[in-house]
Amino acid sequence: MAVRSKENFLVFGAPRIEEDEIQELEAVMRSGWLGTGPRVAAFEHDFCRYRSAEHAVALSSCSAALHLSLLAAGIGSGDEVITTPLTFCATVNSIIHAGATPVLADIDPRTMNIDPEQVRALLTDRTRAIVPVHFAGRPCEMDPLMEMATQRGLKVIEDCAHAIETEYHGRSAGTFGDFGCFSFYVTKNIVTGEGGMVFTRREEDAARIKILGLHGMTKDAWKRFGDEGYKHYYVVAAGFKYNMMDLQAAIGLKQLEKVDAYWRRRQVIWNRYCEAFAELPLGLPAAPEANTRHAHHLFNVLVDSERCGISRDDFLNGMTAQGIGVGVHYLSLTEHPYYQETYGWKPEDTPHATRIGRQTVSLPISAKLSDRDVEDVIEAVCCVLPQRTADVA
Repeated sequence: MAVRSKENFLVFGAPRIEEDEIQELEAVMRSGWLGTGPRVAAFEHDFCRYRSAEHAVALSSCSAALHLSLLAAGIGSGDEVITTPLTFCATVNSIIHAGATPVLADIDPRTMNIDPEQVRALLTDRTRAIVPVHFAGRPCEMDPLMEMATQRGLKVIEDCAHAIETEYHGRSAGTFGDFGCFSFYVTKNIVTGEGGMVFTRREEDAARIKILGLHGMTKDAWKRFGDEGYKHYYVVAAGFKYNMMDLQAAIGLKQLEKVDAYWRRRQVIWNRYCEAFAELPLGLPAAPEANTRHAHHLFNVLVDSERCGISRDDFLNGMTAQGIGVGVHYLSLTEHPYYQETYGWKPEDTPHATRIGRQTVSLPISAKLSDRDVEDVIEAVCCVLPQRTADVA
């Protein structure tokens, strides 16, 4: 008997949307201004202030933020960019789209973040940038990474897709490197449906990204058609269509007001899972490091078939059959055919990322979850694990 019926299926990563977001969307619809306009500018200002950043540009996705950051950093053909294999494909695809060559440094198996010593071993005369990913909301070890970057004159582009609330040694993720890239995709800690943001240290980089993000034009629609009168524009670069809309920013503004409350709710869920699964043979996330703030974006368990008596994929299927949505974050990039064929990457090149990618399961941890939803997830895990391992729960 399933824990939850098909009609009551618990969707993985479903966002918490409340009445004020709906009302704000209605206000945008009634305003007649749906595209890039005053709400985008307000969202940039408020998000920048929330994270104590210097400059911010709202875009259509974190992928767009990564791509334009690399271009603004001057990364291109012949350059190497080091990143992690345990990430979504957008991280490495952005490097490829910038014309550079991605290089994978294996992870620290405890934190699941890029290992600075692995990065150090891969530095060459062609290395131009490092793209650390704050996996699951846990901050990377930024001190050694920034030390390397400073010594070698490298750019650092932080992938903060999981790390809106993340802090490392008292500073916000995304403010260490030259650029910090955030996601507001529907499963993230702040949602706009689709959307992203990039932080920059330098005003000229923010200006460059803003131009590249809207066809290479010197004026956006609000400046061309707003209430100050028509303004001519000029195309100064072959840009992209990466701008955020006011429709998206309206949701983000209201979500931002509740970001810390939602983080505290996810922390409660995280702690409940750790307590409930402590005696099970699952691999659990490491505790957050001292003087850091973990965003608790993902709660990953590791299903080792020898210890658990069930394969990871059978566990995934079992959870779905119990009415609980789950995710995989992520198969190592070295497992995917395109990268194997194009770059010759092999799973054995990054053994820690490969092992974790083959064992990992992400359990629901959205702020939308009720206490009953959380207990259903726990019950489903215990039901799916073979009884000889689950009877201690």
